[in-house]
Amino acid sequence: MNPDEDGPKRSLSARVVKVLVHHRAERGMSLEPHASRCIRAGEVHELVTTDHAETDADARIDRVAFLGFAEFDHGGVLDRGDRLRIGARHVGTVLGFDACHFPNHYNILVRAEVPVSGADLGLRPEAELSFTPPPAG
Repeated sequence: MNPDEDGPKRSLSARVVKVLVHHRAERGMSLEPHASRCIRAGEVHELVTTDHAETDADARIDRVAFLGFAEFDHGGVLDRGDRLRIGARHVGTVLGFDACHFPNHYNILVRAEVPVSGADLGLRPEAELSFTPPPAG
């Protein structure tokens, strides 16, 4: 998000449709050059946590854990820096997007202190997720 260009936006909500449980140390994902992506109502995307912090286009993302797939309740825009919550729990912030499976789905990469999987968090299908913009300022 660029505060010099971007105004307010709505938060996005989603529900877990499939829980993933694995970790990878050498996944080799590659960040898209885009800091935001539009999301349509009903789309399903994969959520992946990582402790990587690089945001350069094509940055290699190796250390990951897979949360699962989530279906979005309504359309909107996801930006780098948006905060992911599962219920009331803050999981991390959107780092970027990997498109290795696109157009089927994006991998939404979420920066966390330690990569955590869906099993690590005890996720279940239908768990409620939210993506909210960072606080202004």
